Amino acid sequence: MFIIDKQKNEVYSLPAKEISVQYAKSVSSELAQKILNLLAKEVMYPIDIAKALKVHEQKVYYHIRNLEKAGIIKVARKETKQGATAKFYSLAEPAFVIRFKNFETTSKIAQIRNESEFLEPFIKDGQLDALIIVGSPDPHGPDKARSRDGYYGMDLALFLGTFLNYVPQFNVKLDTEVRDEDFSHNLILIGGPVVNKVVETVNPKLPIKFENGNIKSTISNETYPQDECGIIVKAKSPFNKDKCILVVAGKRE
Repeated sequence: MFIIDKQKNEVYSLPAKEISVQYAKSVSSELAQKILNLLAKEVMYPIDIAKALKVHEQKVYYHIRNLEKAGIIKVARKETKQGATAKFYSLAEPAFVIRFKNFETTSKIAQIRNESEFLEPFIKDGQLDALIIVGSPDPHGPDKARSRDGYYGMDLALFLGTFLNYVPQFNVKLDTEVRDEDFSHNLILIGGPVVNKVVETVNPKLPIKFENGNIKSTISNETYPQDECGIIVKAKSPFNKDKCILVVAGKRE
């Protein structure tokens, strides 16, 4: 589970863990919150926590027991100190959620089976490793087409954010801004070949592609003429044999 916060053009996320309402009181005291703030920064031994906060160690142990029972903190490692086993603690996750309703389905992007595996190598070790290219909203190309995919790009960015442990400033370019050196990266391409000139370039090489106003699959040999059809295609990059491309586009885009 992740929590996501969008601020202007930045998207931030944190891994989160759900806790039950009955354990919410374990974080209600000021001392418990100070303990959690310390553990958010580093793994610590309870006695060291007591020294840092200048409180009696028994008070710290009281809260440590409650927080561990609630699943908010966990034992990160154990060491032998003066013949006894010392437990060092860390947060179980950097954020926690209390849910009062059941989850609801979302229709923004259909769930992909084995999402994290499918999204490799665009997301590696919890970090984005790709350049996102969206069609320009200004008239461009032979058809003087305007892209309206910016909103879908925001949805995709939020979706990708749920898989990231670290969210950098998203590296996004318009198709009219792309330079030769950009093709050395993994690419996430949004929009069809009419509105995104990079997609127009790679389209003939895709296993599922736009052809004569339809979507054609060379895998199933089927043609899909319906306007509501779209593609999500992952393939080797034709620009760099060591990289991949991901194309997300619809017929009407």
